[in-house]
Parts: sequence; structure tokens; C-alpha cells
Amino acid sequence: MSDTIELGKSGEDIATEYLVQKGYKILERNWRLGKNEIDIIARDGDFVVIVEVKTRSSNLFAEPETAVTRDKQRILVRAANAFMNFRKQKGEVRFDVMAILIQPASQQVNHIVDAFYATL
Repeated sequence: MSDTIELGKSGEDIATEYLVQKGYKILERNWRLGKNEIDIIARDGDFVVIVEVKTRSSNLFAEPETAVTRDKQRILVRAANAFMNFRKQKGEVRFDVMAILIQPASQQVNHIVDAFYATL
């Protein structure tokens, strides 16, 4: 497995652990339907939370969350709609971004709740 894939998996593991500690119920990880993919789907009270995880080993050029562009947001909205229909889920959908910075001596988690809205 490549270093980039390993880094991404580590970030998703950290994000999942963080969410569980905060009381979220994890519904799915790496959910796919066709080209649609969601890193983590969780439940937080009445909300179905679509979580995009961005992991980096350095923030020298930009913070990890800046990689969630408007195009990526549109893809996530489309994937969330597919998930809600396919799994017949009820509840309001919320989009969160988790920026994970993994460095040799530390790791940082930045959980951005309501990072964007589905009105794109």
C-alpha cells in the first residue's frame, strides 16, 4: 500500500475514534455507490453526518481542509443523497470536515461541524 493511502487510512481511523469519543454512532466507513464515496457516515442525535476526512503530514502549503473544494462539496452532496435514498435513512443531513495533521511527534484533529451546506 502506498504511503499516501496509508496516511489517509490512518487519518480516517483517528477521525473515527474521535467521533466515537464524542458520542457519534458510526454507520458506515468508506461507503460507495458507483462513483460516489463518503469517508465516514455517522449519526449525531437526529443528524446523519457526512464526514469528509482530509489527512496531511504537513500544513506547509495549506491546511488539510482547504482540499474540500466546491467541486468536492458537490460530489459529497450527491453521495449523501444516494446514501439517504439507498439506505432509506431519515433525518437531517449535516456535512462535517475533519482535518487531520499527522506529524512524527504529534497529531492534530480539527473537526469542522457544518462545514458547508447542500445548497450548492
